[in-house]
Amino acid sequence: MAPLLYPSIDLRGGQVVRLRQGDYEDQLTYDVTPAATADRFCADGAPWIHVVDLDAARSGVRSNAAAVAEVVAATGGRAQVQVGGGVRTVADAQALRDLGVDRVVVGSAAVADPPIVAAMGKVLPVTVGLDHRDGRIAVHGWTETSDLQVTDAVEQFPTAAAFLVTNIAHDGMLTGPDVAGLAALVPLAAAPVIASGGVGTLDDIAALARIPGLGGIITGRALYEGRFSVADAVAAIGRAASLKNEELP
Repeated sequence: MAPLLYPSIDLRGGQVVRLRQGDYEDQLTYDVTPAATADRFCADGAPWIHVVDLDAARSGVRSNAAAVAEVVAATGGRAQVQVGGGVRTVADAQALRDLGVDRVVVGSAAVADPPIVAAMGKVLPVTVGLDHRDGRIAVHGWTETSDLQVTDAVEQFPTAAAFLVTNIAHDGMLTGPDVAGLAALVPLAAAPVIASGGVGTLDDIAALARIPGLGGIITGRALYEGRFSVADAVAAIGRAASLKNEELP
């Protein structure tokens, strides 16, 4: 099965932004609203919208709830919505469920307390977010690095609906994804892996789509800068998947 596309909407102060390599001091702010962005992504055929609440990731305060609700409303049921950033308790998951979110991404809290994934899973499906630098998991909005290796982490959450794996060195840089690292990681994972970080071209999309078993692809900055559209990316995934199937014996 071909991976699904997850266009990303990163929120800070209610605005659509991107951080370079997770640096809160190195921010790009886009002159578009979260709702208009979600509507455009859906119109272009996105099956999922990936939302990151950067303020909540850093502080735990869910100040972008209104923007998240606007994104959900803008999809009109055309796409599912996955939200991460500062999801640390079952109550956080319940609050996002009440906004109409379909799935939550749990990163720091999952690393600190793995059983929380199963507890939250009773409220909403959980994607475990595994952001790493050189293979070591980073937490708390990428401001701290733990000793946990990403290759070990993908085996530790049996109830996870998916794993969202971000190589921070590639994130927001448009320099290409960590294809080799992801290809090695996918067979180890107990749930589908969603790739994040570094996508800058349709060739990058195609390279990821050819990874056997990859579950999804996140892209953000390249969309906002007009390098390609969601429709272009969905088509590139389809072409790569078709070629891959033709190569099978």
